[in-house]
Amino acid sequence: MSAVMITRKVTRKWEKLPGKNTFCCDGRVMMARQKGVFYLTLFLIVGTCSLFFAFECPYLAVHLSPAIPVFAVLLFVFVVAMLLRTSFSDPGVLPRALPEEANFIEMEIEAANGNVMAGQRPPPRIKNVQINNQIVKLKYCYTCKIFRPPRASHCSICDNCVDRFDHHCPWVGNCVGKRNYRYFYLFTLSLSLLTIYIFAFNIVHVVLRSVDSGFMNTLKETPGTVLEVLVCFFTLWSVVGLTGFHTYLISLNQTTNEDIKGSWSGKNRVQNPYSHKNFIKNCCEVLCGPTYPSVLDRRGVMLEDSTRPTPSDASAASTYKSTNPVSQTTKSSAPLIPNEHTPEEAKPSIGAGTQKSTSSPKEEKPPSPTSPNAVAPAVIKESAH
Repeated sequence: MSAVMITRKVTRKWEKLPGKNTFCCDGRVMMARQKGVFYLTLFLIVGTCSLFFAFECPYLAVHLSPAIPVFAVLLFVFVVAMLLRTSFSDPGVLPRALPEEANFIEMEIEAANGNVMAGQRPPPRIKNVQINNQIVKLKYCYTCKIFRPPRASHCSICDNCVDRFDHHCPWVGNCVGKRNYRYFYLFTLSLSLLTIYIFAFNIVHVVLRSVDSGFMNTLKETPGTVLEVLVCFFTLWSVVGLTGFHTYLISLNQTTNEDIKGSWSGKNRVQNPYSHKNFIKNCCEVLCGPTYPSVLDRRGVMLEDSTRPTPSDASAASTYKSTNPVSQTTKSSAPLIPNEHTPEEAKPSIGAGTQKSTSSPKEEKPPSPTSPNAVAPAVIKESAH
């Protein structure tokens, strides 16, 4: 007989999550699959600061103040920490509907829309909710099978619905949403300060050295300074401009996605229901509000049953033969070829079989003549012979 062994395999939920995200450190780190630009961002920040620490900081610490490199190190550490916090965190991904939930939503939609005539386009799947006396439409996501919450949107790159979706930023290698927007803003703000800081002290370093040895000699002696100035000059405008744009959005309590689509513009005659009409209150809500927990439960445990057969029937049969020698003797006395006769000494005695059958007390008792089963003993004897 063969048996089946059932084992339970422990699986983390992040291993079964749909979408196009990648996970590291047992689900603690969550990023998009396209991480090449993120590595470029990290390389530019680390490389530029390394050149600044190697060429400018020793000279400035001696001739100006030792606090210059100390403040630069603190600012650099904060920038990298905010970058990693933005890139490695869950931006607010919403879980997809289970099959039962999706079927229930489909039934609700069909019941609400009624019977649609053949050839007619079904009405859009939209729900209206009221927020601060404003009607907000909840759109249905055909990928996640859910009605998206207000301000949520589906990211085509990560293939997930993100709560309070702002945009997908390739420079940080992740979506920017409800759970990591403040860290993204702090990253851009601190990076702007760091860029201005390095750019300004590069100019100071060149000016101080030019007074002693001339401008051209200074450029020849410090080639790293020229490279830093060029990188900071071209980075300064984009980073500072991005920081200013997001400061404007925070003051209105608005997202990049809503600004591009014009969700709260005057053309639609719809006011932003999330704005407090106050710059300070909007900034406090976005930057100082509570930290929302992740709804994915990435490191949750799932138990999966897997079947594994025991050793094959052949090995089980061989084990059975070795433990039962009688069955081996019986098997060896049988003819191996259909036309081969069994040896006389191996043949069982017919008389002995008859004596055994006649020695049975049930067969010695003659049947009653009036019994309807009188023929039965004869049949038994014939089958015995």
